[in-house]
Amino acid sequence: MRIEFRTGKHTDVTCDLMAVPVFEEEVKDAAALRELDRASRGVLKAALASGEFKTELHRTCLVHRPAGFKAGRLLLIGGGKRSDFVLARLREVAGAAVRAGRSAACGSVALLARGGHPLGEAARVCAEGALYGNYEPDDYKTRDWESREVDEFVFVSEGEARSREIQQGILRGIVIGNATNLARNLVNEPANILTPTRFAERALELGAEAGLEVQIIEQEEMEKLGMNTLLAVSRGSEQPPKLIVLRIKDQERKAGKGVPLYALVGKGVTFDSGGISIKPAEKMEEMKADMAGGAAVLGTMIALGQLRPHNRVIGLIPAVENLPSGRATKPGDVVKSFLGKTVEITNTDAEGRLIMADVLAYARSQGATHLVDIATLTGACVIALGWHNAGVMGTNQSMIDRLRKYCSVTGERLWQLPLDDEYRKILRSEIADIKNVGHRYGGAITAAKFLQEFVEDTPWVHIDIAGVDMDHEGRPFAAKGGTGFGVRTLVQLFVAPFRE
Repeated sequence: MRIEFRTGKHTDVTCDLMAVPVFEEEVKDAAALRELDRASRGVLKAALASGEFKTELHRTCLVHRPAGFKAGRLLLIGGGKRSDFVLARLREVAGAAVRAGRSAACGSVALLARGGHPLGEAARVCAEGALYGNYEPDDYKTRDWESREVDEFVFVSEGEARSREIQQGILRGIVIGNATNLARNLVNEPANILTPTRFAERALELGAEAGLEVQIIEQEEMEKLGMNTLLAVSRGSEQPPKLIVLRIKDQERKAGKGVPLYALVGKGVTFDSGGISIKPAEKMEEMKADMAGGAAVLGTMIALGQLRPHNRVIGLIPAVENLPSGRATKPGDVVKSFLGKTVEITNTDAEGRLIMADVLAYARSQGATHLVDIATLTGACVIALGWHNAGVMGTNQSMIDRLRKYCSVTGERLWQLPLDDEYRKILRSEIADIKNVGHRYGGAITAAKFLQEFVEDTPWVHIDIAGVDMDHEGRPFAAKGGTGFGVRTLVQLFVAPFRE
């Protein structure tokens, strides 16, 4: 998709579809809509009066051959309350405009800049939203397939604008939008295609293109390092585990000594059957998405490789399959972790925390001074927060506050859960230092408490994306399937200026 910026009257833009956001407050203010209604020669007023168009967020009304426009179609699109129209909403509106364009077989879609945002930031999120809306997970269809992609998206401003600032915003938006769609692609891949080996190969291919150094730690090396909690998960599979380590070329050398090193760790279980503690058959096919945290880390590092943040950042993705077999780990087994702590594995379906524990500790051994992990870790988080918020916990409160502040920009909502010491008691083991599962209550928190044992006193943030990794119904601005949740949040953390 080509993404461009133009200034001038939106009525003079030649395209297949011109999208114009309309806000709820404007309906009660005749003066606010007078110019838009005049431009459409009364279409807007008529659509509102008939009830065909409402200004609720994402609601649309398509007008063919609108009088007064050079565009072939006019799309009125609800912006909701103007007072709530943050950058995240603008991104969604851009995505909804492109989705409407796809449905109407439009090759080119334009969006009028409204909402009062700085145009550089507005251009960035519109580029992200356009790419997000243009995505369709149909790579494996051979029947009933048709290409309906929008080829061109135009961001239109009728006022004065700094072209350089807007072009920079668009370029950044393209990088982040493509990285998010990469993560969505990986999540949508079938588990027979995206094995741990193929995940590592993709990281090598994509990393080289984005200016990353990619290291793959193989099973033999993991055994030497003593990553036994990670290896315990992969034992039941014929697929060997892979630990993917991503670094930005020359970044650590240029940063110098004493500069903080941030490690992003993403859970990469390419299929999770539950192991011996096997899951119910219903919806098990969705467990191909249990590597969404790893996909988010790969997408983030691909974007950061191009955006070149000032902070030192590395990404680590433990990629494994969790399957039952005669070699699989059994409930009640005890293993010794990379850190040296012993773990009683009472439930093999609580595998994510096992692979993350070893890799978080390994990241510290590589000099990481700050840790952020992202994982589809617990069904308990879905019970607590549903499908709309990810859970966030940790010991680095300043970073948690910053990440939550960014939600209005990223559109990826985070809700903080407690991490009190009382939850640690639930993980006491009679025969080992800790067991991997407590009881059913507060499961998202006890999973985080397990991870905390392996980060110790290193500043750390944990993001549980179990409820937001996939969209099961589709939205006006996005197709069903993987969401790429976490890429925008993690990139924003390092492209927005901050000091720890």
